[in-house]
Order: sequence, then structure tokens, then C-alpha cells
Amino acid sequence: MSTSDPAPVLIAGAGSTGATAALLLARRGIASIVVDRRSDELTHPAAHVIHGRSFEIWREADPALARDIAALAPPIEDVSLIRWCSELSGRALGEIDLSSRPEQLARVKSHSDFLISHIGQHQLMPVLWTALDREPLIDFRRNTRVERVEQRGDTVTAQMSTGATVAARYLVGADGANSDIREFANVEMHGPVLARMGSAFFRAPGLYPADARPLLSWIYQPNFAGVMIAHADDHYVLMNTYLHPDQDVARRREDFWATTLPAVLGDRVHVQVVSTGTWTMTSQTAEVFRRGRILLAGDAAHRFPHTGGYGLNSGVQDAHNIAWKLDAVLGGHATDRLLDTYETERRPVIDLFARHSVSNHVKMDDTTRYFGVTNTMLQRATAAMSRRPMTMIPGRLAAPLADRVTRAGLTRTRILASTGRRAQRVRDLVAGSIPGQLAHFVSTGLEYGYRYGGPLIAAEPGEREPAVGPEDVVEYRPTTRPGGRLPHTVVETPSGPRSTLELVDTTPSAFTIFTSDPASWTRVLLSLSSELSPLTTRVVDMTGVPSPEATVDLYEVGTSGAVVVRADGHVVWRSRDDADAAGQQFVDVVRRTWLPYFSPTDGSDRTEETSIASGRR
Repeated sequence: MSTSDPAPVLIAGAGSTGATAALLLARRGIASIVVDRRSDELTHPAAHVIHGRSFEIWREADPALARDIAALAPPIEDVSLIRWCSELSGRALGEIDLSSRPEQLARVKSHSDFLISHIGQHQLMPVLWTALDREPLIDFRRNTRVERVEQRGDTVTAQMSTGATVAARYLVGADGANSDIREFANVEMHGPVLARMGSAFFRAPGLYPADARPLLSWIYQPNFAGVMIAHADDHYVLMNTYLHPDQDVARRREDFWATTLPAVLGDRVHVQVVSTGTWTMTSQTAEVFRRGRILLAGDAAHRFPHTGGYGLNSGVQDAHNIAWKLDAVLGGHATDRLLDTYETERRPVIDLFARHSVSNHVKMDDTTRYFGVTNTMLQRATAAMSRRPMTMIPGRLAAPLADRVTRAGLTRTRILASTGRRAQRVRDLVAGSIPGQLAHFVSTGLEYGYRYGGPLIAAEPGEREPAVGPEDVVEYRPTTRPGGRLPHTVVETPSGPRSTLELVDTTPSAFTIFTSDPASWTRVLLSLSSELSPLTTRVVDMTGVPSPEATVDLYEVGTSGAVVVRADGHVVWRSRDDADAAGQQFVDVVRRTWLPYFSPTDGSDRTEETSIASGRR
């Protein structure tokens, strides 16, 4: 590429979404320029829940990267306790111990080589930035912000805060909730504001015994209500809500937390504040995810409540969906229209995650309503303080009013520390409601079970469109139904045991065929190769698995059928029929769903690309 040629991809924002997109593109041989307004990695933790699916995606970018990130995670047994309390040192109102169900944990471990993990974003980002720095195909520019964007023809041109001008074929806006790229593209966000949040990141050695430290502590006191998240090396984040931007938690953050932390934690605890921050909790989605050659991803495209852990993970999924499609377009395999399917596929999944996250947020009311604190009332109060006539009141008057409203809303929490039959009755009701909060903290069904729809996915007979969500949010039930992630199982290969997900051909124009009858499917696909061109196929022999019968049940297509998977590991089509009966059906599906997006080429050498990947060779 000459210096005058546009870069293939410009990525604004080097958070988890932007960094993942750049690394996935590099794995595919595509160069990118990544810019970020920060000069150093994020130090104030935001997200802390990393799904197994995110690890799988990072493994696709670089197996060593996934291992490095996974090494940061503490043992699941050390981060399994969720607690509700009034005083940290007092008796808990109730708990959920995620390690108390070993049979469920065993099932979760069987779904992937990776396990949902607790890793603070302040730990994750140095690993991702190190990976960006060492990748030759990534030009990573810190302390750089996009200040203006112009789209013309097949190029998008960006003016940088450094004075540089960058031209690129495509621009990925992954620059966070307050995205400049989204604003330049004139894309609006729609959805409610749920709360305003303040937080402090601090170190407090000895706050809890090492063997009894909750991952999350939901705290309710007459002068404070919030949640505390435990991080590595005796670090914690304490969050609470506020109603007006002129309240001390937002306006005088250091002073506020210097007073609040001893009051909440106890004045005998030594606290070292690392950083403080504020943010707005919303459930908002961009009106479009694509505007011309600009693609929005991660928080720039959608924002969730923190109740569920889907913010960071959904951004990683966005990057995964975008990367293989950009590869197809930039490599000349597919037309630009393929990128329209990014929104078609991701928006329903994002809506599903948003509904689940909001449901978790509101469902907390089932526990807290017994002492007069609800997120429903908080949202109403937040909305009231954000509209006329409250917005006409000067901040110096509105802030004290907001303080009084907050204290009034917490008055009934006094009963939690009281004695007497009525107080005990309230505590019993609270304790009895806490098991109902499980889906807030365990949503394996959603983590692995979301499905894509749209023109690239062949719906099952009688199904107009694949269902986006699983039937059970908590429990994942592996399936090869089209649109879903290929179920994980281990295959013995010459290089050792590997996940089926690692055997997927990531070439954007390739299908991977998983079958227990590889010889027949290879023969039939070779005979039909000219009708599939320019798309290619690769057959994986599933008879080399340690438990063939269990795998036949898992893949749901019998011993003669096949599961067809695309470059990102999602199922396109499946059939229980044998290759002779189903081969032409597959061709018809490809003609109807894929060939409108992929450019036809001479298929004379097509048959050489059909191969068998067998664990027994």
C-alpha cells in the first residue's frame, strides 16, 4: 500500500471493542489505524465480567492473548459470593453463593474451554494495548482524537487532533458511550436514562478476610445505598446513585468519597483512593449501526445497565461480527452490502441483552421494596430532576434538594439494623427474595445461546426467523439450530485436543461442514463445487471425538447429516439427511442466502479447497 492509498480500516477508540476489532482484522491480514484519546490505559474499572464467549473470540485473534487474559482471573470459587447487607461488618441480609451448585458449575465448564471470569477492565486493557503495540499490522496512535469526518465515494477521511489527516476505506466508531463518531455520523441514541452513578476505586487491605470476601456487596443504609465490587489486590469499586450534577458526588468527588468511604466501610479501615468517576446508566441503542462507511460498535452503538455484565462482552461480539465481514468486502469476496447484515444480526441480540439487563435492574426491586428502596422510584426521581421545572432551578439550590430527596428515599432502610418482630419480618422477606435474583448473576443460557437471524441464516422448516434468545437464560442448552454458536466439544487432532470452534475455517467465503460421514459429504460437495463458487467448503470429521455417541446427540443431525458453520463459528444451516439427499438442498440455501452478497469467480480450482480435517489423520 502506498502512502497515498487509504488505510483499509480506521478504528476510533482502543477500548475492548476497538482493540478486539483491530486484533481480529490483523489476524486476517488486514491493516488498521487505531486512535484513542487517552495516552494511558484505563485505570478506573468499568466492566469486570468477562464471558467465556469473549475468550473464544480473543483466542481466534491470538491464542496467546486469550491465555494471557485468562491468567488474570481468580479461581471461580474465590469470586462466587453475592451479598446483601446493611453494615459490611454485620450479619448479611442474604447471599447467593455461585459455587454452591457444583453440578451446575460442571455443566458450565463443559460448554467451552473458558469460564466466565472476574477481570477488572483496568487489568484487561494493559493486555489488549500491549497486543496492539506489538502487532505490525496495527498503527496504534495514543492521545489522538478524531475531530472531523467526511465521507466521499469509497473513502472516509478523518481529521485528527494531532493535525494529521487519515483516509480509510471504513471507519469503525468504537469510541464509547459519548461517541464523537456517532455524532459526526448524525446518529441518535434512543432509550431511557435509568440512573446517574458515582463511583470510587480504592484499596482497602484487610477489609475482608481473604477467604470470605464477597464479589458483590449490595449495601443499604440510611445515608447510603449502592454496590461494592471486589477486585484484585484488595482493590474495590464502590458505586452509588445521585440525582443532580451539582451534588457533591459529581461536583466534588474527592471530598465526597473522603467522607463517604469511612462512613460506609468503617473508620478503622485504611483506604487509599485510586480514582473517582461518574457515569449515566441508560438502556439506549443507536438508531442505526451503519452510516455509509462508518460502523458503530460497542458502547458507541448501545448502552446497557451494569446489571448483567453485557456491555463489554457485547462489544467484543460486535467486533467479531464486523471483522469477518470487513475481511470479505476488503478482500474482494463480497459486495459492500454484506456489511448491512452487521446490524441485521446484531441489533436483535443487543435488544435481547438490553431487555435482560433492564429486567435485572428492575427485578432488584423484588428484594429492596421491603425496606422502601426501588430502582423504579430511582428512575422516576432521576427523570423528574432532568426536566422542567427542576432544570430551571440553579444548581446551588437543586443539589441540596436532591440530597434531601435521596435521604428521604433511604429512610426506611433503618429497619434493617433494628430489632423487634417487624424488623425481623422485613429481613426474612428480603432473605426469601434473594434466590430469585439468580438470573442477574448467572445467565449462561444467554451468554452462549443467543442466535442470529437475517439473510445469511437459513431458518428451520416452519420457522420464519430464528429465535434470538434461548428458552432458559440461566441454563445453556447446546444446539446446532441455525444462527447459534457452534456447540463446543473436544476433537483429537494431530496437534492435540482442540475445541470444535478452533476447527472452523475463518476464511470469510468458507463454510465448515461438521459431520460424522465425512467421505460422503466430501464427495457430494466436490461434485457441487461449481454451483457453490466462489464459496468454499471444508469438511471436519466428527468421528474422531472421544465420545462419538454423545457428540452425535450434541450436534443433532445423526450420523449422516451435517452442520454448516460460517467464519465466525455461527451455524448457517443443518440437515439430518445424508449427503446425497441434502447436498442440493445446501446449494439451494447458499444460492438464496449467500450468493447475492458474494461475487462469482472462476471456480476451476474450487475443488482443491474442499478438504477433510480429521482427528485421526
